[in-house]
Amino acid sequence: MVDPDSDSMPADQGPVHRHLWALAVVFAGGAVGTAVRYVIEEQLPHSASQWPTATFGINIAGAFVLGLLLESLVRGGPDAGVRRRLRLLLGTGFCGAFTTYSTFALETVDGIRGGFTGLAMAYAVVSVILGILAAWAGIALAGKVIR
Repeated sequence: MVDPDSDSMPADQGPVHRHLWALAVVFAGGAVGTAVRYVIEEQLPHSASQWPTATFGINIAGAFVLGLLLESLVRGGPDAGVRRRLRLLLGTGFCGAFTTYSTFALETVDGIRGGFTGLAMAYAVVSVILGILAAWAGIALAGKVIR
């Protein structure tokens, strides 16, 4: 048995993804992330001729939160104990399920197939660029707050 609060995982215990506690933590975060995304998507529906505001906002916010979270955790010390559980819960679980790059790709293709190629391409390019900038902003903010 391995204490998830210990600073290291013994080599004979194998990788973290093979431990039931780690899978449960990711599952819990993912369930919440999926539910939050669903509620937002339901409140902001769109058609192929419209900018997918919900998915766009979700992905940009998720990139920012992930950058902020991971930089904060790295600055706090090694990936162990509470920091590891937070990374799995909030990073892999919540942010992984909250952000939706499969929906982003589908909305881009639907826009192109619907004849709204300019809008779809702008959505794709702006989403990627702002996603990168949002992640960078999250990293930069964590760097300023946590010294």
